Amino acid sequence: MARLAVNVDHVATVRQARGIHEPDPVLAAGLAELAGAEGIICHLREDRRHIQDRDLALLRQTVKTRLNLELAAVDEMIEIACKTGPDLVTLVPEKREELTTEGGLDVLANRDHYKRTVDRLKAKDILVSFFVDADPNQIRASHECGGDIVEIHTGHYSDAKNESEANRLFDRIRLGVESAQENGLRISAGHGLNYVNVKPFKVLPQIEEYSIGHSIVARAILVGFERAVREMLELVKDF
Repeated sequence: MARLAVNVDHVATVRQARGIHEPDPVLAAGLAELAGAEGIICHLREDRRHIQDRDLALLRQTVKTRLNLELAAVDEMIEIACKTGPDLVTLVPEKREELTTEGGLDVLANRDHYKRTVDRLKAKDILVSFFVDADPNQIRASHECGGDIVEIHTGHYSDAKNESEANRLFDRIRLGVESAQENGLRISAGHGLNYVNVKPFKVLPQIEEYSIGHSIVARAILVGFERAVREMLELVKDF
């Protein structure tokens, strides 16, 4: 059975839109765990557009399952991770002008940098995941840099304009999963997945965990946070 890890970034996005104190992503994380989520994800961006340092500190104190901290592989963020001690760090690309993460890391072109980054995190007993496209070369490079996990970027698949394109991109994800297995890496998947487009992943039992945030937060506005998490969990647990 696959696990569901809930990303609470977009709860913070709503809060930051007004610059006040609610809704609180820390409370949302607690509700997600009560509903059965087996992990909590937050992305501390360099520009602090949603998750704040305060959120990360409180999440580390309160998350009972597994805290996955997404961040860019820059000195400031790595220092914060080493001091905070999340269970897992997922290294992601980051651009100031993007609305959301647009693609996977180019690990291949920056192997020395990522190897040093992994070594720093592992010295603090932190697991490391690389957020990459379903490209065998990037997946192999993630393994060579010492990664424990690859999170396969599903955003292009999620943005497909028609069924034919979705099928082609899903086949690419399938090849990425096979490549990760061949390299001895554990496998997660995420970005843009929702209550409909996640269903085909039932044929990929190699994926251990799904990282989902925006669609859960969007549904929570209409049905409540716990119910939104449970409904996604019912889908994922069927895998």
